[in-house]
Amino acid sequence: MSIREVTTVITALALAGCASKSSEIAPTYVSPIQYQSYTCAQLAEEAQRVSAAATTATGVQDKQATNDTVATGVGLIIYWPSLFLIGADKTNAAQLAQLKGQMDAIQQASIQKKCGIQFQTAPPPKQ
Repeated sequence: MSIREVTTVITALALAGCASKSSEIAPTYVSPIQYQSYTCAQLAEEAQRVSAAATTATGVQDKQATNDTVATGVGLIIYWPSLFLIGADKTNAAQLAQLKGQMDAIQQASIQKKCGIQFQTAPPPKQ
């Protein structure tokens, strides 16, 4: 195996383990039925709670993605054993996907009940 082939394999393995940016994580489906019994005030409260948790999970996810990107750069350019430090946090990504799904379900329940709650959505990721 040539040096180029080894580098290609190491790069592919490193990138496969990198954490995704929060904006790249799709919401998990959550049924709005679980929120049917909520009043508009309860929906607003739940939306605030879920939003706060999602904000925290977003920060953790983006920090991990940045750290993985830096470690990949260092590993490819300076010291390849640093590639073993890359470890995507799949637990946090799953939690973030669940929280995004909950926000979607709360928003749907709010619309069905005509609560008039204003939900801010994140702008689409820059390409």
